[in-house]
Amino acid sequence: MANQNSQDELKKTLTEMQFYVTQNHGTEPPFTGRLLHNKREGVYHCLVCDAPLFNSQSKYDSGCGWPSFYEPVSENAIRYLNDYSHGMQRIEIRCGTCDAHLGHVFPDGPQPTGERYCVNSASLSFSDDDGGEQIKG
Repeated sequence: MANQNSQDELKKTLTEMQFYVTQNHGTEPPFTGRLLHNKREGVYHCLVCDAPLFNSQSKYDSGCGWPSFYEPVSENAIRYLNDYSHGMQRIEIRCGTCDAHLGHVFPDGPQPTGERYCVNSASLSFSDDDGGEQIKG
C-alpha cells in the first residue's frame, strides 16, 4: 500500500468509504455502490491510480450486490493474494499498478472464464466510450 505521505494525500482526495476500501481492505455494503447498475460502454479504472482494470463488455449482473466482471483488461491489471480473513479462504484482488484493494475473485462466474471478479464500486472509476465522462464509485 501507499507510504504515509501518500496515505495523507489520499485521505484528502478520497471519500471515507473509498479510502477504507482501497487502503484498509474494506468492503462497501452490498447494493450501495454507485457503479453497480452502470450499463454504459467504457472502461473501469482503479480509483487510486487510474490504471485500466475491466472493460464494460466483461461486466455482468451476478446478483451479489457488487459490480461483477468475468475478466480483467489484461493479465497484469490485477494482483492476486490469498486471503484467510473472516474464517474463509478467498482470493483477494488488488490493482496491479498501485496495489489498491479492489475485492475478491470467485470460481462461480460465467463463461468464457468461469470467474467472478467481485469489485467494490468505491475502488473504481468509470470512463464512458462516448464523451469520456468519468464517474467515480
